[in-house]
Amino acid sequence: MDSYLGIDFGTSGARAVVIDEQACIQAQARYPFEMSEVSDLASCWKTALFSLLEQIPQQLRGEMRAIAINGTSSTVLLCDDAGKPVDVPLLYNDARGAAVIEHLRSIAPPNHTVLSATSSLAKLLWMSQLPSFAQARYFLHQADWLAFLLHGQLGVSDYHNALKLGYDVEKFIYPEWLEKMQVRIHLPKVVTPGTFIAGLRPEIASQFGLHRDCYVCAGTTDSIAAFLASGAQFPGEAVTSLGSTLVLKLLSRTRVEDAKYGIYSHRLGDLWLTGGASNTGGAVLGQFFTHAELESLSREIDGSKVSELDYYPLLKPGERFPINDANLAPRLQPRPNNDVEFLHGLLESIARIEARGYELLQEFGADQLTRVYTAGGGAANDTWSEIRVRYLQVPVVRPVNTQAAYGTALLAMRGVGEINRTRRRGRRGVGGEIGRMNPTICSTNDRTDGDSDYIN
Repeated sequence: MDSYLGIDFGTSGARAVVIDEQACIQAQARYPFEMSEVSDLASCWKTALFSLLEQIPQQLRGEMRAIAINGTSSTVLLCDDAGKPVDVPLLYNDARGAAVIEHLRSIAPPNHTVLSATSSLAKLLWMSQLPSFAQARYFLHQADWLAFLLHGQLGVSDYHNALKLGYDVEKFIYPEWLEKMQVRIHLPKVVTPGTFIAGLRPEIASQFGLHRDCYVCAGTTDSIAAFLASGAQFPGEAVTSLGSTLVLKLLSRTRVEDAKYGIYSHRLGDLWLTGGASNTGGAVLGQFFTHAELESLSREIDGSKVSELDYYPLLKPGERFPINDANLAPRLQPRPNNDVEFLHGLLESIARIEARGYELLQEFGADQLTRVYTAGGGAANDTWSEIRVRYLQVPVVRPVNTQAAYGTALLAMRGVGEINRTRRRGRRGVGGEIGRMNPTICSTNDRTDGDSDYIN
């Protein structure tokens, strides 16, 4: 039986999910990132990728037909002609691009998605000032580079990752204002997520015993992969990813963009995934509590009661959405002596930020919120869900499948389906749009446990 592999690179680790032709999970693997590995991110990612492949049972590897990878949005790196990184990658929340924002404002249209200190384009402009830029030939996103390690084709990206680089996802081109910048580097060729890029490198197929006809497909971002995994498909339905950070995605018939508030829209077929990503989330909770403490203390909280504590939980200064301010200071005081009260205040404050995010999207013209699916480790916290329902005023549900890796596996499976349809039509190449991907509801034994990016 054919199998399909989705790989998710999050902030706390990497995960893999293998599904069969019925979209049921056949195997899972994880690779947690260690703090000692942060000094050499690219090597850490490569080790994680190969470790995940090794963890997959040999029989499934031999049946693998397609692989797709997602990465954190706007995590980027510079590479030479051989694909070797020439400097340290910049992570999704790295705000060093703030130094070039005023220059970028003079180039990009007002309130464009790239006008954020953490956008891919802001990072590229900042990196262009580094001594290492002279050796760079390609600018890639995390998912692009990891896929390159498997298929060997440099300079290919998908239009989900390329959105914050300035790619026009309506016209499917780099806009004229971006072309005029004449940055001396190869920008990625951009294709539809799920598009067949190339077969595996022969040495990779041989090393891991992978099917000789296994394809590598264009990937996506981690939060969109979580959306695909949820099964949400109608305008007004949304997915909140409660991992290390807080990410909102609302399916809308209207495209909504405003960099002033950190709002942007990804294309999804004929609809739009409008939303934003906040720096608050599970990583802040993990600063104060262990996994076990979060579980036990949450059970003591009465989610029906309002906490009087008003926090803005951040690990460090800087926020992206619903407030876009690279200097916004964390607000974590006063801290009560009672840990239950403190955690209650943190959970409620994050819920307020989530609710404000959805309110803002609707104020700008997105469809009215009707239902919120929850992905990420925080989806399992029933107390938090109760608090969030109080603020969101719509049903909050946990989908059968919550892992971003599962959504990416669906993308890989769809890529093979598109290849087969193209062959039947007698045409070369793969394209088209991301359609609705309704995951099969398998037995409870196949149910995923959620993203390990923090909360339980």
